[in-house]
Amino acid sequence: MATDTLSAPMLGEASRTRVLKNFIDGEWVEASTGETFEDRNPADTREVVGIFQKSGRQDVEDAVQAARRAFTKWRLVPAPRRAEIVYAAAEILLERKEEYARDMTREMGKILKETRGDVQEAIDTAYYMAGEGRRMFGPTTPSELPNKFAMAVRQPLGVCAMITPWNFPMAIPSWKLLPAIVCGNTCVIKPAQDTPLSTFNLVRTLTDAGVPKGVINIVTGFGSALGSPLTEHPEIRAVSLTGSSEVGRIVGTAAAQSFKHCSLELGGKNPMIVLDDANLDLALEGALWGAFGTTGQRCTATSRIIVQKGVYGQFAHRLVERAKALKIGNGLDEAVDMGPAINEAQLNTDLKYVDIGKAEGAKLLCGGNRLDGGEYKHGWFMEPTVFGEVAPKMRIAQEEIFGPVVSLIPCDSLEEAIPIANDIPYGLSSALYTRDVNKAFSAMRDLYAGITYINAPTIGAEVHLPFGGVKATGNGHREGGIGAIDFYTEWKAVYVDYSDRLQRAQIDRPE
Repeated sequence: MATDTLSAPMLGEASRTRVLKNFIDGEWVEASTGETFEDRNPADTREVVGIFQKSGRQDVEDAVQAARRAFTKWRLVPAPRRAEIVYAAAEILLERKEEYARDMTREMGKILKETRGDVQEAIDTAYYMAGEGRRMFGPTTPSELPNKFAMAVRQPLGVCAMITPWNFPMAIPSWKLLPAIVCGNTCVIKPAQDTPLSTFNLVRTLTDAGVPKGVINIVTGFGSALGSPLTEHPEIRAVSLTGSSEVGRIVGTAAAQSFKHCSLELGGKNPMIVLDDANLDLALEGALWGAFGTTGQRCTATSRIIVQKGVYGQFAHRLVERAKALKIGNGLDEAVDMGPAINEAQLNTDLKYVDIGKAEGAKLLCGGNRLDGGEYKHGWFMEPTVFGEVAPKMRIAQEEIFGPVVSLIPCDSLEEAIPIANDIPYGLSSALYTRDVNKAFSAMRDLYAGITYINAPTIGAEVHLPFGGVKATGNGHREGGIGAIDFYTEWKAVYVDYSDRLQRAQIDRPE
């Protein structure tokens, strides 16, 4: 980040703290409020990863106006040329992958294997969207009248606002920014206050690749202080939010007042069904990864495992053994399997749900405690937690926890498991482990979710397929693949009449 960025400190290395400014109209600028906030390492809160601007309404206004001015030129750049810049950014991201992964582990906490994957997802998205710059196809169709040509073309929307979460702080911004700019839009992005550095690294890369000034703008800060000005601004034509269902309801309502496009990717309470005929070794690997990857801090996390009674006891015993063996610690240690919660509030929420589960009568099979001594004393760590004998209507089986807490629910059959899986407010991801192809296809048909995996956990989406869910998980839009192009463009029907006379559709029918 050039003029306002100092060298990045590594674990155990004394260095000065980076101070980062907003990025508006191609310049790094301080917030109009004059205030800043700290981005601290959740594995070691003594470390300040960076100091960021605590922005206000005026900063949003400045960013929107910069994006509005840039749109007048950017929309006229041919889509293949816009896409070439995104391709160049992918190449730069490859070179900087390790640097950005280490930054992400320090600010977000998840282990290096996962943060490398997060950066790789941005790389994959960039390559995919670069290809879409030459594939913005629209239909041509025969007219019902002679000597008349009919087609549909895609047009950019204008200025788009993005509000992104802390758990995938480069991947999810890439899902939003890259298709938006390839389609010819300009952007104002507000990253999560817990993880702004990774979004800065992405935008720095795009700028280095040649994105013109004003096309992408960043303002950092907190919640409604920025969210409301973004969603209510009359010159913003689209809002894309990844966050909680509660916030999504607020953002969706505000966006509707001025008829903005609005994409909401919200909560999940994702089921994994394990049948008696499943490969249990494979199912256990999937359960561990799905439940405790990213410390359970994924909207697609495997938070409910519905197990057929014939293998329930064996599966529960082996899952507990494996969960207890996971190494917890600072994600910069390559031997660590699971990092900390993102902050104290999230850790307290996780622990609160442990108490709720106990009070409801679920059986705590392992975990449930904060880790706060020795190497853990300066971080937000918790044991991997498994509840057994969970009833489908218990709160721990219905409400999104967003932590390393998984519920085991016994069932008699697939026919019983599918209604249990579907009977929640959400519908993002789902999974089934079985060797029976008939049951697999029944589940693909009957599981009511945006994503279904067969013999794989509920996490692991790929960038070229649509990502999103049903019910309280979202409002019907999809990120990833062609779904993102659909969101960031509007269709325009074009008719060319070369008959040299008035022809009235539906009235003047050729004899």
